[in-house]
Amino acid sequence: MALERNRIHFERSEYDRRLRKTKERMDHAGIEVLLVVDPANMNYLTGYDGWSFYVHQGVIVVLDREEPIWFGRRQDSNGARITTWLTEDSILGYPDEYVQSRYTHTMVYVANLLRGEGWDRRVLGLELDNYWFSARMLLTLQEEIPDLRTRDATNLVNWVRTVKSDPEIRYMREAAEICTRVMNLAIENIAVGTMEKDVAAIVAGAQIAGTDRFGGDSPAIFPIMPSGQNTSTAHLTFDPDRAYRSGDVVLLELAGARRRYHAPLSRTVYLGDPPADLRNVADTVVRGLNETLDHIRPGITAEEVEARWRESIRGSGVEKPSRVGYAYGLNYVPDWGEHTVSLRPGDKTVLERGMTIHFMPGIWLDTYGFECSEPFLVTEDGCEKFIDFPQKLFVR
Repeated sequence: MALERNRIHFERSEYDRRLRKTKERMDHAGIEVLLVVDPANMNYLTGYDGWSFYVHQGVIVVLDREEPIWFGRRQDSNGARITTWLTEDSILGYPDEYVQSRYTHTMVYVANLLRGEGWDRRVLGLELDNYWFSARMLLTLQEEIPDLRTRDATNLVNWVRTVKSDPEIRYMREAAEICTRVMNLAIENIAVGTMEKDVAAIVAGAQIAGTDRFGGDSPAIFPIMPSGQNTSTAHLTFDPDRAYRSGDVVLLELAGARRRYHAPLSRTVYLGDPPADLRNVADTVVRGLNETLDHIRPGITAEEVEARWRESIRGSGVEKPSRVGYAYGLNYVPDWGEHTVSLRPGDKTVLERGMTIHFMPGIWLDTYGFECSEPFLVTEDGCEKFIDFPQKLFVR
């Protein structure tokens, strides 16, 4: 039986465009060879989609080589053959002696590759501040190639990813359909006496089940759905041994994912009769959210968006010292954010058509929190919400 190769989800011309943009940024930065280890960036440039990032792997982009090179554990090589557009000469599997070894390191293999091609004499770009690049990787490269010239290429590919193409936006719209279904199921099933784990299981199942027309992926972030006083901080999730109680605030930060492209959304549920201060926070956030969305258009800066948000809630007693949004899209665990645009003071990034941003003005107070967010697309003359979902405090 022949292996079915190159099952990519975009036209080859789309990957050519991405690679061309990446090489342009490399050239401007004085980088001749780029080592990409972020799984999302590997996917973006080649299509590679394997859950193999627990071992060292990467994509090497060379200015004067047409195709990138994928390298990874040999037993994962067929994953590259199946999910990327690369030809056989560009897929390199290393033997298991390099896997989690006390005696050698995968960067020894990479250093030998660089030397063999003469690339050890070129300037090498490295994603230095990245979940998937370690101090040991850098030290090994420096030990193997003492004269190696390196440049920090952190987020180089991420910035290329910031402006989405029409085919990418199509997948994000499909992810939004999944997210809408997921959020509805979560809100419908939260009730006094129901175990938190049971609602979390429904959510996780729905994220993967997708819709009747297409399936979903497991999102980059596990369902964030704390209750009670756990809502007073960000990024806690459900308690597997707790049932919902009367008087609980429940925060829902959920997402749909399609071909690793995300659509996140946050909403808040209250079990019982909401107190006046929570209603005030909810009304303030929703009003500020919509006033800010009305202000967004191409040509304004990220910090101007945040300033408009602060102006919209001035005098309300509600404050948010942290950023109010970030670029998002294609990603793997642990984060669907792109680590580029942030809606906060000091970010001079000019918004462009095709950028996708999660406007997330979450409020976390001493004993509870409130969240109501919107993922949006920057359009020709404004912005478009990916998801049409009621903006309110849900009372159950």
